[in-house]
Amino acid sequence: MDSFDLQEELQSFQDLANYDIQNEQDIPHMDARSISRALESAVEALAESSDNITDSTVFDTYRSLLKHSEFLQGALMTKLLDSLSSAFQAQVDSTVRDIEQEDQQTVATHKAPLEMYAFLMNWFVSAAEKVKASGQDEVASVAPAPKARRGRGGRVASSRGAPKRTAEEWSWMEQIPAFLALISKVLRLKTQRIWMTTAERDSFINCITRPVYHITESEQYMKSQGIRLGVYKVICLAVKQHGHGLAAQISIMQSLQYYEHLSEPMAECITVLAKEFDYSQLGDEVLREIAGKSFSAQDSKGPRAFSRFLVRLAELAPRSVLKQISLLLSHLDSESYPMRMALVEVIGCIIRELAISSDLTTDAQQVQKQLNGLYDLLLERTLDLSSYVRTKVLAVLARLCDLPVKFPKQRLAVARAAVDSLEDKASGVRKGAVTLIVKLIVTHPYGLMHGGLLNLKEWEQRYEDVCAELKRLEDVVGRAVERENEEEEEDGREEGWEDDNAQDEGSPGRRRKKSIEDDMEVDEEGEGGAGEVPEGEDEEMHDEEDAEGESQSPKKAKKKSRKSELDMEALTNEQAALAALEGNQLLHLRLRKRYYAEGLSFIRQVEEGMKIVERLLASTNKLEVLEAIEFFRVTYEYQFNGAEAGIKKMLHLIWSKDNSATTEDGKELKGVRSRLLECYRSLYFDPLPDLDPKQQVNRIAKNMIELTYEATLAELTSLEEMLRSMMEDGQVHDDVITKLWQVYSSDRALPKAQRRGAIIILGMLALARRSVVAERVDTLVKVGLGRLGKADLTLARYTCVALQRLNGSAKKVKGSLTDKSLRLEMDSALFRKLQDAIEHPCRSREWFGMAEQAINTVYALANRPDALCDNLVKNLTKRAFSRQAPVSTPQPQTQDEDAMDEDAPAGAGGADGTDEASVPASTQAGSDAGKDTGDAFALSQLLFIVGHVAIKHIVYLELVERELKRQKHEKEMAEKLAAGRNSPTRTKDKEQEELDQVAGNAEDEIGERMAGIRETELLYGPYSLLAVYGPMIVHICGSPHKFKNRTLRAAATLAFSKFLCVSSQFCDQHHHLLFKILETSKDPSIRSNIVIALGDVAVSFSNIIDENSNELYKGLSDTDMVVKKNTLMVLTHLILNGMIKVKGQLGEMAKCLEDEDERIADLAKLFFSELSTKDNAIYNNLPDVISHLSVGAHAVDEEVFQSTMRYIFSFIEKEKQAESIVEKLCQRFRLSEDPRQWRDIAFCLSLLPFKSERSVKKLIEGLQFYRDKLHEEAVYTRFQEILTKARANKSANKPDAELNEFENILEENRRQGEEDQAFEKRVEGKKAAAKKRATRRSARKKTSRKDEQDSE
Repeated sequence: MDSFDLQEELQSFQDLANYDIQNEQDIPHMDARSISRALESAVEALAESSDNITDSTVFDTYRSLLKHSEFLQGALMTKLLDSLSSAFQAQVDSTVRDIEQEDQQTVATHKAPLEMYAFLMNWFVSAAEKVKASGQDEVASVAPAPKARRGRGGRVASSRGAPKRTAEEWSWMEQIPAFLALISKVLRLKTQRIWMTTAERDSFINCITRPVYHITESEQYMKSQGIRLGVYKVICLAVKQHGHGLAAQISIMQSLQYYEHLSEPMAECITVLAKEFDYSQLGDEVLREIAGKSFSAQDSKGPRAFSRFLVRLAELAPRSVLKQISLLLSHLDSESYPMRMALVEVIGCIIRELAISSDLTTDAQQVQKQLNGLYDLLLERTLDLSSYVRTKVLAVLARLCDLPVKFPKQRLAVARAAVDSLEDKASGVRKGAVTLIVKLIVTHPYGLMHGGLLNLKEWEQRYEDVCAELKRLEDVVGRAVERENEEEEEDGREEGWEDDNAQDEGSPGRRRKKSIEDDMEVDEEGEGGAGEVPEGEDEEMHDEEDAEGESQSPKKAKKKSRKSELDMEALTNEQAALAALEGNQLLHLRLRKRYYAEGLSFIRQVEEGMKIVERLLASTNKLEVLEAIEFFRVTYEYQFNGAEAGIKKMLHLIWSKDNSATTEDGKELKGVRSRLLECYRSLYFDPLPDLDPKQQVNRIAKNMIELTYEATLAELTSLEEMLRSMMEDGQVHDDVITKLWQVYSSDRALPKAQRRGAIIILGMLALARRSVVAERVDTLVKVGLGRLGKADLTLARYTCVALQRLNGSAKKVKGSLTDKSLRLEMDSALFRKLQDAIEHPCRSREWFGMAEQAINTVYALANRPDALCDNLVKNLTKRAFSRQAPVSTPQPQTQDEDAMDEDAPAGAGGADGTDEASVPASTQAGSDAGKDTGDAFALSQLLFIVGHVAIKHIVYLELVERELKRQKHEKEMAEKLAAGRNSPTRTKDKEQEELDQVAGNAEDEIGERMAGIRETELLYGPYSLLAVYGPMIVHICGSPHKFKNRTLRAAATLAFSKFLCVSSQFCDQHHHLLFKILETSKDPSIRSNIVIALGDVAVSFSNIIDENSNELYKGLSDTDMVVKKNTLMVLTHLILNGMIKVKGQLGEMAKCLEDEDERIADLAKLFFSELSTKDNAIYNNLPDVISHLSVGAHAVDEEVFQSTMRYIFSFIEKEKQAESIVEKLCQRFRLSEDPRQWRDIAFCLSLLPFKSERSVKKLIEGLQFYRDKLHEEAVYTRFQEILTKARANKSANKPDAELNEFENILEENRRQGEEDQAFEKRVEGKKAAAKKRATRRSARKKTSRKDEQDSE
């Protein structure tokens, strides 16, 4: 070639279609062989001499091939690259040799070949990418590809060749490292000797580096470490040796802007340049340029790439970033939250760097100042507007906790911020706050002196002890110091002032502000000297101070230097030496006092956060719950006071349905239930390393028993589920079960709670494996129903529960006739013991719980429970009424017993309107029961048993019905098999179908018969024992003035409630009495029982309760919280299961949303969230709720109304529903006259989303109904809010004209309304004045008339 202008060629190359090649070959129309020959000749020419590239034929051959690279085979592309690489390398080697010989003229001849090779290499990279892309297209659609390139090269484009060719082209990736190594070698040339002008040299360098930047644009290439390192080397060499800095800066900024995957590689490249090539200017320039950029909140891609770059650079070269941090901090106020997040991470990396590595150029005080400033910046960001930034801050602070250097002052501030963040509205922030507190606890610096435990009481005691010791020593030292010179007195005063500051640490707030801020400043500045002990100390002091840890040692070192001088001066006499020693101890005590004060402050902050974390256990966010579980596990291990309450509350998570594993940050996390089980195992069941097997078993059994201490029913139920689950998984060892039996049956005098706990746990374990109790029935009978059981009725009750587990816990399948329950014969000793336990004379209220479970056990295990209960009821009846008889002779007593047994129903019948004269004995018995507490209690026991037997007998009848059906079914199956063997003909099949129909009818008959027994015989049959007690119970319940004993009334009401569940006839006759008791009873436990009973009655006879549901809603306004809560729970159950219909009473439920009691408010929220899943349930009842709460007798305060409605309206999500509500609410304005109601309606309208134009249209159409109400300021404000929402939701291409017009109309009507109001007031004023004048005139007339009459 005559001449080759690299810059000109590069510009022409941009427009490849019009790029002119002098000797261009027609590659598209050549066959594969011709193309191969053309390349072969060019390759041979270069093989002869690398200078042959200047031959225009050779150069143009290469250019032609690259221009039409999409027509080349993969093998040819590889050959082309190999030939160019080899020739280029030879040319470079030749150039290096000539430069070394310093022959300038010879060196200049290499300029053109080098530029031509660089140009071809640059072109090759873009051509190779093009080939690769076309190969991918062929893989995607093999069939159409050959058609496009059929002709001379048809064989190359065959369908079989496509995948192969693609594979060859993919091999370019394997050749890239070698290519980059060649570029690196080129860049080692002394370019200033070859290119005389800077412009020419820059053109060459840009040409040789451009393919490298092109390679970086592929994410796949940059995943290869070899390619990445090659790229870094090329860029670094170009920048360091060839003045490529500015071009590299521009390329890096463009890469960050357009290629997100290059964020981290570019940061690594800049780090390599700074560390290995000692060139940090490029990094500084890039950081300065980034600091000067501004990012908008709408841009997401750009800030994300730049933020990742900054974070990676801060991780690799924090000192480089620190130099530019003052400029970068402007991004803390950036609109874009990813940039703020990046700065938070950058600050974290810098803190880590400053804390760990020591820089000899800066003093410790300067470093400490920097650290304080950076920590303050982080803590400020905990209040950032974006929850992502707040979460990132907490994560960074958690990582900083792992630093070997502890920052006591900052740690307390971080703990404060973390506790505050627990109440953040974003779940991610709350989770991060819990994680941070856990990390603060695990890495706390208060563990070297007394171990790591953080029990508040122990630390308070230590603090008090050290204060007392300090005061005692101060008195001694004070007297000694008085005898020293003036300098010593000044020192003493100074330390006394410090001590006064420490004395202010009594309250957490003052302790943080004074002791920690003032004194810990010294602590941090001297961090580097942690562990140093001044010379001249005695052995004891040395040991103690070593144990105190990092937070004290620096302070000792700093202050004792002055003390040491005082010691040296005072050694002249014995008295001075003693005072100096005591002064040393004084300083030591002050440091200990400060240490305890800081520990106490931290402990109190964590304790303060515990209540909030307890609430997070109920969060709907799974990750948050998992963190809360971990928090309580850690705090329990560190012995925080409030941890045990959290551990107990955590137990309820065993019912969590979500047990699937989840992933976060690439880590797999367990489900809530499995994580809970793991936590409890680690705390209570996992063996400790330093115990022998027997001690391990004792410890586990003790832990299990202690879980039952002071546990509520809910906690026991959850514990039961957890232990059942663990038992099923085989996690409870048989030795532990044996130990529990030993505790239960021990002859030693054990605490009652311990023996009870053992049988409670055994009963729970038996749910999963009935053999746990089946093998020890005799022990249960002997202990729980024997002497110990009679002395401790709670033990007897739980023994009965354990006995019930003999039937296992298999759930009954609906419609199934199988029954695997165990039934014992009535002559079993167990039933005799149970009857004895119930009949054993007793005056304790605990008897009722025991008797209930005993009856349950009888009905669960007995073959004929009715026979035993028959005797039991009769015996208790005799005992209850026998006391009324004269005791002179035994015979009349027996007759009286029988008489009472028969007379009781007759007497009670008097209450129903029968002749009172026939029932003197019964009435007398009832009256006496009211007077005599002994009789009242016996009667209470009788009524309790009667009521419970009634309810259990209904269940028993269902079992009998199922058993009869099962027997009939088995009989029919046997007949069917027999019939099938005898004649398997179609006729028989037909007969069999008829037989099945008859069998179905027979089953219906069984069901009807059982229903008849329940309905007419149990409470009304002539031979029914229970029928005797129905009228008596009604009489006692209906005569509270006669039967005033509280226990009797409670037992009678409970029995009455149970009777109502038995028969619809009885329920229909007497349910009004139950509602009357609910209304009039002053005993909250009775009211609470009735509410629960009404739920059961509603299940049995829903129509009766449905008619009187208004009465049930009254419980929601009860003064007693338990009654209120039970009413809410019962109504929730009945409404959500469709057992009663909502008829406008939903407003009463809505009132509970703002109840003072948090549990009631939470239950109400749960109800409405569940109700919202039913079809349109909330939408249909919304008008009634608004009316109920806004006006009338049930109206609530305006503030309460608004918060309630805000919650309920959150469930109105369908746009059609919102449109309909707009229309209905607008029409309400027409009928309302009260300004309060206008405000409420306007507020409800403002809660709607107004996402569609139709909603706005409905609002505008309803203008006529509310135009005259707009003068009310609050109403007008609500409509302004609606307009704002409508504008925000309006599509961008729609004009604002309609909304603007509506706004003007609203403004006009408001002004008009205000004028009308003012006019009305004036008219009213004039009317009043006229009336006043008229009154005065009439008064004057009367006076004048009177005067005239007097004168006459």
